[in-house]
Amino acid sequence: MKTTQRIVLASLLGLSVAATAATLLKTDPAKSSVSAVFKQMNVPVEAKFKKFNIAIDYNPATPDASKATVEIDTASIDIGDPEYNKEVAKKEWFNAAQYPKATFVSSGIKAAGAGKLTVTGKLNIKGKATDVTFPLTVKSEGGKYTFDGALPIKRLTYNIGEGEWKDTSMVADEVTIKFHVAAQ
Repeated sequence: MKTTQRIVLASLLGLSVAATAATLLKTDPAKSSVSAVFKQMNVPVEAKFKKFNIAIDYNPATPDASKATVEIDTASIDIGDPEYNKEVAKKEWFNAAQYPKATFVSSGIKAAGAGKLTVTGKLNIKGKATDVTFPLTVKSEGGKYTFDGALPIKRLTYNIGEGEWKDTSMVADEVTIKFHVAAQ
């Protein structure tokens, strides 16, 4: 349904437009984070992405009208060592020169209980797009929102770690993308 149709329908039903439409929230990058958690030689590692953009259209009264888009600069990953950071930008890992962005675009957001949502959409990393679903928690206080979630993926599905790096005894196949988004 187009926005103008929603406004007309809301007016006819006596509802406020705010109750039917999602609102584009302004995210606070300084209070938000995106990271990848994995095991290297069976030791947990958390690598943070320094550059990302997150757009969230959200209305708690009608979460199914909400949308989210995430764009991550793959070369901005910080594993904690400048040499490792350069390595994961190379072709065998993120191939940041050819695929500078990893993206997520929601196709559905549904209420899943108090303060909980279920999000579905397309995750695209290194030119490989897959359908994903994950839980999300949302908290609201004084017009400010925090969204927290974790999306488990298999790195080899996206060709992250090619050649000798396909060996999962060095770097596990299981990766969890964790995020915390502060918005208002």
